Amino acid sequence: MENKIKSVDYDRDKLTSGILHIGVGNFHRAHEEYYTNELIEKVSSQSQWGITGAMLLPSDECLYEALKSQDGLYTLTVCGRDGHNEVVEIGSLREVLWSGSDLNEIVEKIADPSIRIISLTITEGGYNIDKVTDQFDLNNKAVQHDIEHPENPVTAFGVVAQGLRKRMEMGSGRVTILTCDNLQHNGNTARKAFMSFFEAQDKKLAKWVDTNVTFPNSMVDRITPATRPEDIKRLNRENGTHDKAPVYCEDFIQWVIEDNFANGRPEWEKVGVQFTDDVTAYENMKLSLLNASHTLLSYPSFLIGYRKVDEAMKDRRVSKYVKDFMDVDITPYVPAPGNIDLENYKQTLIERFGNEAVSDQVARLCFDGLSKFPVYVTPNLTKMVKDGKDLTRIAYLIAAYYHYLKYHTDDNGEIFNIAEPWMTPQIQKLLLSDDPLDFLDIEAFAGARLRYSPDFTTQYLDFVEKIRRDGAGKVLETII
Repeated sequence: MENKIKSVDYDRDKLTSGILHIGVGNFHRAHEEYYTNELIEKVSSQSQWGITGAMLLPSDECLYEALKSQDGLYTLTVCGRDGHNEVVEIGSLREVLWSGSDLNEIVEKIADPSIRIISLTITEGGYNIDKVTDQFDLNNKAVQHDIEHPENPVTAFGVVAQGLRKRMEMGSGRVTILTCDNLQHNGNTARKAFMSFFEAQDKKLAKWVDTNVTFPNSMVDRITPATRPEDIKRLNRENGTHDKAPVYCEDFIQWVIEDNFANGRPEWEKVGVQFTDDVTAYENMKLSLLNASHTLLSYPSFLIGYRKVDEAMKDRRVSKYVKDFMDVDITPYVPAPGNIDLENYKQTLIERFGNEAVSDQVARLCFDGLSKFPVYVTPNLTKMVKDGKDLTRIAYLIAAYYHYLKYHTDDNGEIFNIAEPWMTPQIQKLLLSDDPLDFLDIEAFAGARLRYSPDFTTQYLDFVEKIRRDGAGKVLETII
């Protein structure tokens, strides 16, 4: 039986673009487009908030052609935790532009006074912030090109600069740059990146932006897997469609935005978006519970032999380990923001992790642990060490991470490759040491001073030896 599709229920011919979005990937199409589509359908006076999608990468050409051939329409399959799927036709993407053929149109659109928000999903790494200095990398070759050749930009910074320069000259009014990327205080990061670029390229523009552009912080959440060719066939078969660019996602969605807009905004609160003066508490909740739990389950699950998250969560040892971490270790450090029910939020996370319809790859969660630990785990771990808390679960996690990096072998004897883009010769040297305590000196754990906590080091060394001897699965049984 084919899934029933909820078709667009408004006149798209009356839809005008008030938002230009850079980076029309799956997450954007399952998140901001979804919310905007729901709003326009619910409130007819919001039809001025259609979205123009701008794509800037050569690799975007196929998706651009697919969406353009469908006039921006596509289907979103929302996969319920109860096994029931809902299919929504999304019509809020009013037009799509690609820099390979439409660069001037993108620039003109940014300058258009009807565009009052420039939103972004350019990935965490797209902001070009140096991990060591925490500053915008002006030595990046593409950035240098755009500074020297403003009329022919190749980066998001250069394209936005060219559009804003024209906007300034035309007197088109103020505008908001709204990042939807998964970064802590993402608006502050966007402001740092764009302002650094503007200062280097055009100080007059930088001065104009400083008083005419706002960069709200936001917190986004919705698991949206990549759509592989086989997924396209499956979704079209299940939905009875011929969609060249379908998307599927989980049924959970959240968007919390700092209400700091320069020139008006959609009434997204009417479809569930939360506006606040400060997103910090919401970010802390997500980073400490969702992201940290992903890291917590990743290395032990991978070493046990699981490759999909939902399969790992079906293992009682893994699910109890994650739940105990949330309830016992982290909840004391996460004040519930707004009207959030923290117990319900945690239970929902467990259900989301176990949703096989949008199952994540455990390997993806293991990817780039050196960047994830200092953001997701170490801040609360530092507090736990200081407060004399039980460190058993995190000592086991770090012992599993050590084994993952050092031995590249799981409990079944399967050899795997690790994916750590920020692995340095210094960290390699610490891993080669005969003393596992040396591993605790890596920058990812800085601040927690783990080497100087006897309670932690005793457990950690015990787990290192037992995981090597007995396997991660058997050791996990002893701590749940």
